[in-house]
Amino acid sequence: MKIKHLALVAVLAIGATACDNNKKPEQTAEPVKQETHLSDKYAQYTLTGDKAQLMEMIGDNADIKKLATIAYGPWDGLDGNKPFVDGIGPKPAGAQFYPADMTEDEWNAFDDPNKTSQYTMIVRDENGALKCVWYHDYFAEQIEKAASLLDKASELAGDKEFAEYLRLRAKALRTDEYFESDMQWMDVRNNNIDMVIGPIENYTDARYGIKASHEAFILIKDQDWTKKLARYAAFVPELQKQLPVPAEYKKEVPGSDVDLAAYDVVYYAGDCNANSKTIAINLPNDERVQLERGTRKLQLKNAMQAKFEKILEPISKELMTPESMEHIKFDAFFSNVMFHETAHGMGIKNTITGKGTVREALGNQYNALEEAKADVLGLYLVTKLAEMGEYTTTTMEDNYTTFMAGIFRSVRFGAASAHGKANMLTFNYFQNEGAFVRNAEGRYAIDFEKMKVAVEKLAGDILRHQGNGDYEMTKAWMGEMSVIHPELQGDLNRVNAAGIPVDIYYNMGPQVLLK
Repeated sequence: MKIKHLALVAVLAIGATACDNNKKPEQTAEPVKQETHLSDKYAQYTLTGDKAQLMEMIGDNADIKKLATIAYGPWDGLDGNKPFVDGIGPKPAGAQFYPADMTEDEWNAFDDPNKTSQYTMIVRDENGALKCVWYHDYFAEQIEKAASLLDKASELAGDKEFAEYLRLRAKALRTDEYFESDMQWMDVRNNNIDMVIGPIENYTDARYGIKASHEAFILIKDQDWTKKLARYAAFVPELQKQLPVPAEYKKEVPGSDVDLAAYDVVYYAGDCNANSKTIAINLPNDERVQLERGTRKLQLKNAMQAKFEKILEPISKELMTPESMEHIKFDAFFSNVMFHETAHGMGIKNTITGKGTVREALGNQYNALEEAKADVLGLYLVTKLAEMGEYTTTTMEDNYTTFMAGIFRSVRFGAASAHGKANMLTFNYFQNEGAFVRNAEGRYAIDFEKMKVAVEKLAGDILRHQGNGDYEMTKAWMGEMSVIHPELQGDLNRVNAAGIPVDIYYNMGPQVLLK
């Protein structure tokens, strides 16, 4: 990489670190025993979320400190948000986006249109009443540091579209107005370096599913792989028409400006670095951008490769039948993830029942259902492209078998993760449909024809739930389907006993990049 590019990446990495500090620690039960008991300080930590305070309380236990760094707090997001520090209680569902003692009556009576913005903190004023504070004010010091570094990086960027994006993103961080920079990011196609930064996903807000958490990625483009993927973008409009639902659930036309590209990720910070690590990106999330322009679907190839080799393959050897193993392939894993991201931009964004956007209507049920949609609809899209003769990289047996193994990988993220809940739903639905069989040795094999039918049926059911926007019905369905039954738990216990990791952890930062 050229010196100028190294300087740019270094500046971006420092900026990402600054943004990292904006993310309040994650947060939930069965404490790890320690010698000290500081319950009063732990209670204070739950209110303040101060990282230095937490590390001081943990003391010299290097393993617990490392886990706190991975989890961004004392709650393990890959184990149901259970606390692993003595004295810490359950994680508040609203993290620190809302006062921990805020009641539903208070929330409902709180008359401020900004309370449902993704970018406001809900706090108490000097009289104890609720008030909104914009992120750029609440995190003013960190925001200004990150934005200033983005301004500096924009001066180093050689690509004019990327330079303009960095400039506009700095402006967006200072104002919490992201539409303009999101639209500009859609034009960043030619640069070898890319960056995603800002408050983006709302997984951490388990109370209402509204508030977004800050995160940042720095990416290096794989030009050869990107050229291989580009051709699939042209099929998105036709595939939208072929979705397995009545016309009213697919009447929206996704923006046609779709970018499919492959990258190696060199830096994560904030939300995307907490607990499980992101392996692909479909952004922007703004429905206005998606309908007007489309989305960019970035595959993080090196992260995928690491998870495939270190986790998915070992799980497959433990839980899949020996005959199935010939169909466990990285290219199938890659394409399943790629079309998962493609599927995020398809379907329906606004309810057909006048309840606003799907995200607004389904609230805290939205994320898990949307991830389940992307999983199964992505596999449906691969199937359709194969039937059209346009997808020939792997066989459908490869994609379906690798998808099944992928369920075991992601379901281990647990109910605290939207991806974990999504895979619980998919597993139980497929089991009810006979899409796979489990032999006497506790090993799995797919029934290809039944799985193909189940994929289409589940994709249709999810799209209907989204289009109808019925919160209570969706909540009941998700509650029934998103559970791990004893037989599956026993199989997952075998995976754990084999020492197969749940996820990966990175060594990264300017000191690594500039070696």
